[in-house]
Amino acid sequence: MGGFLNVIQLILAIFIIVLILLQSKGSGITSSSAADSSKIFSSRRGFELRLFQFTILFSIIFALVALSNSLIKQ
Repeated sequence: MGGFLNVIQLILAIFIIVLILLQSKGSGITSSSAADSSKIFSSRRGFELRLFQFTILFSIIFALVALSNSLIKQ
């Protein structure tokens, strides 16, 4: 059972990394300039909102799998 949870945890970790990298578009050095201050307070809509929600969901699932994995190994 522990091996199965390790594989699930690894898959979730890779998936969370991909989701976070997809969110980071436009967060480079040029977007932090004062000339582009309209992007700072923009709300998420559509695809960006779903991406954000899936990141939170999979992060919670990852934490639960990690907790259950550590409890099973004891």
